[in-house]
Amino acid sequence: MAKIRIKPLYIGIALALFIIFLPGYAKFMELRSRNIYMEKEIERLERENIRLYNEKERLEEDIDYIEKVARESMGVTRKGEIPIKIEQIKKH
Repeated sequence: MAKIRIKPLYIGIALALFIIFLPGYAKFMELRSRNIYMEKEIERLERENIRLYNEKERLEEDIDYIEKVARESMGVTRKGEIPIKIEQIKKH
């Protein structure tokens, strides 16, 4: 059986290539990971944008929804109504 002998020159070349390309590969993997994160963030923001657009449309067209939002968020009442605020007790 023939013995395979690796010349030191080949080892040196392989080591030099490894040293040269390792930082680039590490940066590539970092950018790839960041790209995946950004794509997920874009999808989330697109869903949020659709939700906000739908809410805007409802606020422009649905008088009952406008009243509901005004009552819940701003405490608006009709003439003659007495607002009652119920606070929840915080449990420790």
